[in-house]
Amino acid sequence: MPVWQVIYEELKKVNPNFEIISFAQDSGGEADAGPILDAANVTYTSVIDTNHHISALYNLVNVPSAVWVDEEGKIVRINEGTYAQSHGAFGTDEYLPIVRDWAENGADSPYVWNEEQVTEKIFQRTTEAEKAQPTFRLGTFFFAQGNDEKAEQYWSLAQELDPTSWNYLRQDLKYEQGGSAGPEWRARRDSIESAGGTYYAPLDIEENTANN
Repeated sequence: MPVWQVIYEELKKVNPNFEIISFAQDSGGEADAGPILDAANVTYTSVIDTNHHISALYNLVNVPSAVWVDEEGKIVRINEGTYAQSHGAFGTDEYLPIVRDWAENGADSPYVWNEEQVTEKIFQRTTEAEKAQPTFRLGTFFFAQGNDEKAEQYWSLAQELDPTSWNYLRQDLKYEQGGSAGPEWRARRDSIESAGGTYYAPLDIEENTANN
């Protein structure tokens, strides 16, 4: 978050209409996510999303993910794995330059996707996966009531319905031994990558000549 604060200040000078709204996908609510937001002391808008509503709304399966929304409220790009390079092994130098280009050029940026591309590139859910979000919310409801057994039941079922969601898995693991980035998460990630897969979907950074 502090890295994006620096970027936010830079791009607000380039384009006063540029905004960042961050959503912490954390069923622990203010108690868990609040201290992180307070320590970051950012000036852009930060929201705690206990039910992972934003993940469901934009078909996001991992964090961090970024959605570009234009002045008309249209989605013009979605990407996973948008850590800045200073985050070390998870960071990338590729993403920030295209954000800069979009802030400067808006709809004329070659990195903006048209409606057909957004539809094609956004993660597509199965019928079963569509049931996962209300199931996950039931788990969050019981978690807030202090009923950990019921919370675990519904969070586990949500993962069965949508096994592609890292968000569901990591939220569940957060309250288990090892935590959200512990051995179980690493084992699952290693198994995917050793089989030639990727933890984050490729950024797919190509200039879109159709928009020029």
